[in-house]
Amino acid sequence: MAAEAAAAALGRVADVEIDGGGVFKYVLLRVRPRHAGTAAAGKEVVRGHGWAEYHADIYDKAAAELERQGFDCECLGGGRISHQQEEKKIHVYGYSVGFGRAKHSVTTEKLKAKYPDYEITWADEGY
Repeated sequence: MAAEAAAAALGRVADVEIDGGGVFKYVLLRVRPRHAGTAAAGKEVVRGHGWAEYHADIYDKAAAELERQGFDCECLGGGRISHQQEEKKIHVYGYSVGFGRAKHSVTTEKLKAKYPDYEITWADEGY
C-alpha cells in the first residue's frame, strides 16, 4: 500500500514546469518520496525559468517546494531551453557549469509529452 501511495503522490508532481516562451536555464531533477530510499520508484522532472540567474536558483526553489510535499530530489544536470511559443518549437541545449549537462534526450521526451503538437529538438552543443 505504501508503494501505491508513493506512486500516487509522484503522479501529482508535474513532469514539466517551464516558462511560456523565451530562452532560459533549466534543470532535470530526480524526485522520490522522502522516506522511500534510493531504490524507491521516482521520476525525472523538468524545471526551467527565465527569472533564474543560475541553474542552482531553479534547483533551490524546486527542491524547497518538493520537500514541503514530502519528496527528496537531486539535480541530474542542466542546460538551456529555447521556447518559441508562436512557432511551436522548443530546442534543448547547453549545460550547467555547477550541475553539468542534463540528459537532453530525457528532457526532450518529457517536453514532447507536455507539448505533443510542438517540434522539439536537442543538441549537446552550445551554452
